[in-house]
Amino acid sequence: MPYAILASSLVVFHLAFVLFVVFGAGLLFRWPGLIWLHVPALIWGIYVEFTSSICPLTPLENRLRFKAGQEGYDGGFIDHYIISLLYPDGLTPTVQLVLGILMVAFNLVVYGLWIRSRL
Repeated sequence: MPYAILASSLVVFHLAFVLFVVFGAGLLFRWPGLIWLHVPALIWGIYVEFTSSICPLTPLENRLRFKAGQEGYDGGFIDHYIISLLYPDGLTPTVQLVLGILMVAFNLVVYGLWIRSRL
């Protein structure tokens, strides 16, 4: 049971991290100091998307599920809804590249607006 709880908690953290990478620049308008967390997270997200790499959280999630006696990501709210957001069907290197380009473009726009608001 503890491994299943840890795995589900890690999935929630993983989703929160992905959302922070994509949309975290918007938080800078309220909390400018977050730039020191967001820029490294964004660089990591760009690396993962452009190199079709696997985030180290993914094997850790799978290992915890294995230790919990589970075979995969089936069952429960977290498993059904959140995991499909992190690992959509049809995620190919080309799709990852497009998502990476969109993530970079979105963040460039938000950072541009943020820098402009500080001038």
